[in-house]
Amino acid sequence: MPASRTIRLAHSPDADDAFMFWALAAGKIDTGTRRYEHELADIETLNRRALRGELEVTAVSLHAYAHLADRYVLLAHGASVGDRYGPRIVARSPRPADPRGALAAPGTVVAVPGELTTAFLTLKLYQPAARHVVVPFDEIEDYVLAGRADAGLLIHEGQLTYGDRGLHLWVDMGEWWYEETHGLPLPLGGNVVRRDLGAALIRDIARDLKASIQYGLEHRAEALAHAKRFGRGLDDVRADRFVGMYVNAYTIDYGPQGRRAVTELLGRAQRAGLVPGPVDLTFVAA
Repeated sequence: MPASRTIRLAHSPDADDAFMFWALAAGKIDTGTRRYEHELADIETLNRRALRGELEVTAVSLHAYAHLADRYVLLAHGASVGDRYGPRIVARSPRPADPRGALAAPGTVVAVPGELTTAFLTLKLYQPAARHVVVPFDEIEDYVLAGRADAGLLIHEGQLTYGDRGLHLWVDMGEWWYEETHGLPLPLGGNVVRRDLGAALIRDIARDLKASIQYGLEHRAEALAHAKRFGRGLDDVRADRFVGMYVNAYTIDYGPQGRRAVTELLGRAQRAGLVPGPVDLTFVAA
């Protein structure tokens, strides 16, 4: 019998990632001789660890992937894609008539969750002149409310809860992207595998990940009960909504539209000088 292989699999401690990796973590699917050790960290930490090649399999921002493609290959499964929604720019003050102009105003500072996040990339595509400060993603609302930044770029559950804190929406980056690209969804994050694992093992990992996502969707109530533990204050209704936002048809497989969206996003980033150069966008599918 072949020896077992232990593979470190890293992802964010968020409801959507918890949902898609639940079946793997709970032993609900047959992974053969492959044993997965789950590591949880915020997405910017994972981006930075992937830059150093530390993890065999990890969730990363698609912005970060532009810096990682020489070492990692992109899986076709496990994407977080927003269809007319995504990271949100919020502020204490109501939405100005010209949010893009307001973000470029002298002295205006935006709190962002990391310079390798796709949220940050979309901010720079939307307003290249925006000045920023990096703040842990789950502290951005407090940072803005304390007046330490004029606006905040929210990811994860903050996209649904900012109004409870008295903050106002300036721009939904997913809605802006949809209008800007005449109908494309906004691809935010994906899963990557280190290329040195070899083609056969990479395909097996792709199959395991896809099976985990499908199992979760087929056993939604159980997967959601697990995912709610990672909702950071979301009630049941909002946790369900958040998972539904980012575990969708694109998560099972990017599909032609999702692949086109990734190509467009990173192509625009390259032309704007925001990523190092052309990106290998071969998607490994199960």
